[in-house]
Amino acid sequence: MLEFNKKTNTLEQTQYKYALQDVSEPNLYREIFNYDEIPKCAFNHRKVPMCPPDEIWITDTTFRDGQQSRAPYTVEQIVTLFDLLHKLGGPKGLIRQCEFFLYSDRDKEAVYKCKERGYKYPEVTSWIRATKNDFKLAKDMGMKESGILVSCSDYHIFKKLNMTRKQALEHYLSIIKSAIDVGIRPRCHLEDITRADFYGFVVPFALELKKIMEQSGIPIKIRACDTLGYGVAYAGSALPRSVPGIIYGLRHHAGFPSELIEWHGHNDFYKAVSNSAAAWLYGASSINCSLLGIGERTGNTPLEAMVIEYAQLRGTTDGMDTTVITEIAEYYETEIGYKIPSRTPFVGRHFNVTRAGIHADGLLKDEEIYNIFDTTKLLNRPVGVSVNQTSGLAGIAHWINSYFGLSGNKSIGKKDERVMRIKNWLDGEYKNGRVTAIGDGELEEVIRQIAPEIFDLAL
Repeated sequence: MLEFNKKTNTLEQTQYKYALQDVSEPNLYREIFNYDEIPKCAFNHRKVPMCPPDEIWITDTTFRDGQQSRAPYTVEQIVTLFDLLHKLGGPKGLIRQCEFFLYSDRDKEAVYKCKERGYKYPEVTSWIRATKNDFKLAKDMGMKESGILVSCSDYHIFKKLNMTRKQALEHYLSIIKSAIDVGIRPRCHLEDITRADFYGFVVPFALELKKIMEQSGIPIKIRACDTLGYGVAYAGSALPRSVPGIIYGLRHHAGFPSELIEWHGHNDFYKAVSNSAAAWLYGASSINCSLLGIGERTGNTPLEAMVIEYAQLRGTTDGMDTTVITEIAEYYETEIGYKIPSRTPFVGRHFNVTRAGIHADGLLKDEEIYNIFDTTKLLNRPVGVSVNQTSGLAGIAHWINSYFGLSGNKSIGKKDERVMRIKNWLDGEYKNGRVTAIGDGELEEVIRQIAPEIFDLAL
């Protein structure tokens, strides 16, 4: 059968229909996932077309997956972060949904307080166990959509659930129908999709979901979960690890529209951001993230990273307020007490701080030389330098100007006599055996002693 695809303006074959392969033994892809070795990345050199959706957006799992790896947030903290997510997402609601647990009294109170905010976006959604009691709980709490765990790899079906593929599929379908019966839009979390038999289970399962969706008129979302971070974005990479292949297959072979496909990545192999971007590029509308990437093991895709990635791919922030990223980072450190590694992109205290003297010299002439973009404008984070034995005169001058907010006629150059005084003190420190950098507070006190007139410039 041929159908004309308006997206590509080409005739495409659609006769590929994949039936469930109910195998007697699990397919564990041992040639790829030999537990005694680092997983292998295989290629079949089959390249699928990029097909970015008309709309792409972000969803958040800070209060679900993010809470599985740290002490629970307080209700006040959840509400504050929810407010910040709303502000960050902008008027178009590019942070579309937030996912919550519903079980403890604290969970329930947080859900009610966030819903009371009355925001259209982020929509409050839930994650529940696949039981009738949980469906009723979600319905009673006003949830319109809820995530349901439907593990799809043989590792989970055979080893965790002790089922066959046919039994698992029938079990999942009955659960999804029960959710629809009580008025819940199902979001199917296809756990461990990057170790699953894609054509033997994933596509046949997705085709059954599509039938239910067509019969009920209720949209069913697929969340493709890269549970252990095995996904790869390389062109020509083979399933089950190929992110382009997974997203293309869900669209082309299972017939799911982009707006019902969501990618949920983990960072076990440092690929969470690149895999998430690839999911967007190959046809998933939604990327599921958590603030600062906090989540199971190495964490989820960092939400703030995908905000910046959105702007890179679309050429605009579409109204997102990127300065809120810094507000979120500061809230985590000052109010929640979470220590962000200082070199973490966009949120770490020193992500745009240089230590090399030659770099500082370039910054002093034009910060664009060594800064990734205007971090003052876009993140409310002025570029900085850290003073140590390699900073040189330029580094000290740049630190003074930045720390004291000196610009124009008040700014100090590297040949200024006061900078020379500070450099002489600095050289003495390291000559006497010091190996650590000079802290901001320490340097301020040194300036107060040997170059106090600099303070007058800041008035």
